[in-house]
Amino acid sequence: MDLRSTIDLTGSVAIPRLGLGVFRAGGGQPTRDAVTWALERGYRHVDTAHIYRNEVDVGAALAASDVPRDEVFVTTKLWNSDQGYDATLRAFDASAAALGVEVVDLYLMHWPVPEHRLESWRAMERIHAEGRARAIGVSNFVRRHLDELSAHANVAPMVNQIELHPFGQQRDAVAASREHGVVVEAYSPVTKGQRFGDPTVRAIATETRRTPAQVLIRWGLQHGFVVIPKSSNQDRIAENASVFDFELDPSQMQRLDGLEEGLHLAWDPTDAP
Repeated sequence: MDLRSTIDLTGSVAIPRLGLGVFRAGGGQPTRDAVTWALERGYRHVDTAHIYRNEVDVGAALAASDVPRDEVFVTTKLWNSDQGYDATLRAFDASAAALGVEVVDLYLMHWPVPEHRLESWRAMERIHAEGRARAIGVSNFVRRHLDELSAHANVAPMVNQIELHPFGQQRDAVAASREHGVVVEAYSPVTKGQRFGDPTVRAIATETRRTPAQVLIRWGLQHGFVVIPKSSNQDRIAENASVFDFELDPSQMQRLDGLEEGLHLAWDPTDAP
């Protein structure tokens, strides 16, 4: 594995295994700088969303970069209030325009909104069929949401982006995703820094001569997840990418796996109808 390593999605689309998240990166220059620094460091995967309010800034950084557009995998997401068939089509148009792109690499349904998610998915299938999104998927879906969608979809979701780290492993959602052939993508993989002081994480960081963030990211990669740590700090963006020249041994992985506590730092979809 290295920073250019990918996982194949259905439809011959390859998604880079490590990406930059820009949630709460701040609109304007902070997001533009973060994307620029990431591209300079070798990242080729940027994850944004309509609700982050920085699609325009991601697009501006991509346009200003020397990296060709077709070398950067760009994800954005359908927000809850935009769900429904016609609303989804309009929302996608708005996101693509904000990003300044004709084709989005991955378009995700941000949340399993009751009563609208199946119609939203039907619109996303149309967007995919028209070639405007190379891949489509979901976010924050647990088993029952995936089962429902599978029963009605003509095109299966290609990605399920969920919160994942050793303290919140969502094992059933991961298992269900894989049973349906859906690639699992981990957001908040470094626990927003809230578990850097955990004794096990700190001990393994010392053993590997790495930082707690690098240990947590590496845990996700070794579990086969696509991992998208968020940062708008140049040094941390570089640190988060320096995870391909070491490996956690089976004992270290087992110790990290043992930290499961059902922690959710973002949305908890467990009881979402």
